[in-house]
Amino acid sequence: MSEEARRFLSQSLALTDPYPALDDTEGWLRFVEQHNERVRARSESPGLPVSVEDTVRGGARTFVIRPEGVPEGEGPILLDIHGGALVFGGGDLCARNGSTMAMTAGTETWSVDYRMPPLHPYPAALDDCLAAYRALLEVRDPADIFVSGLSAGGNLASALLVRARDEGLPMPAALVLLTPEVDLTESGDSFRTNDGIDNVLAGLREVNLLYANGHDLAHPYLSPLFADLTGFPPVFLQAGTRDLFLSNTVRMHRALLAAGAEAELHVFEAMPHAGFGGAAPEDAELAAAIRGFLDRHRRSS
Repeated sequence: MSEEARRFLSQSLALTDPYPALDDTEGWLRFVEQHNERVRARSESPGLPVSVEDTVRGGARTFVIRPEGVPEGEGPILLDIHGGALVFGGGDLCARNGSTMAMTAGTETWSVDYRMPPLHPYPAALDDCLAAYRALLEVRDPADIFVSGLSAGGNLASALLVRARDEGLPMPAALVLLTPEVDLTESGDSFRTNDGIDNVLAGLREVNLLYANGHDLAHPYLSPLFADLTGFPPVFLQAGTRDLFLSNTVRMHRALLAAGAEAELHVFEAMPHAGFGGAAPEDAELAAAIRGFLDRHRRSS
């Protein structure tokens, strides 16, 4: 491991505060904002060379982000869906995370600021992602659309494609799933083996129940690991050996292969959930791998 990775692993960042009761709406609103403030406090906005436009696309709030040198109205567009356990990371944090992904991809990026619990449980977030995808199909050929999602965003990105296919919409050119939360039942082996080993993430069962709002956690739109993945585009999947979601990622990879999809799996040594904070060489290696994957699936001009 790099020294930067070792320093990151010396921190304890996993959320250990007790969750409010599922019916305590005000308690959850406070809980979410307190966590978002912690994220803001420990990670300054990098001031990336991008333009950010706060817009509404298809009825869903969407940040349209364009890196310097990327011409407007040309080239592929990435639809990025932010992480945050399906309850955190909205607003300015959504724009910040989308900007990072836009720089990684080197493309115009639409970052969906989807509605979240406790005010807007399932299916609001998935509805917003689908609305943004429909809007994107109005301005780009599917061959010029990429979709990506980190953690909870990986859940929504996968569920988006399942639902889009079910509703007769075309698939995008490629999908990027970064340590995706594709199993809200938390049935995988690494939920036991990496519990307490991952310094970033602990189990999210209570949050998953809040999000699901009484629906079956194993439903394919809630846990896309259990969906029919037939017809999926090429997929890039990433996790780490200390990642609580390692089983999610490995099992999703196997399910995609079984469904006949092209899928490549990248597992990083000692990496916890969502990387080493962005400053380690391993993080740069991951970003380069994502960029290479997307570049290989760009349509030739």
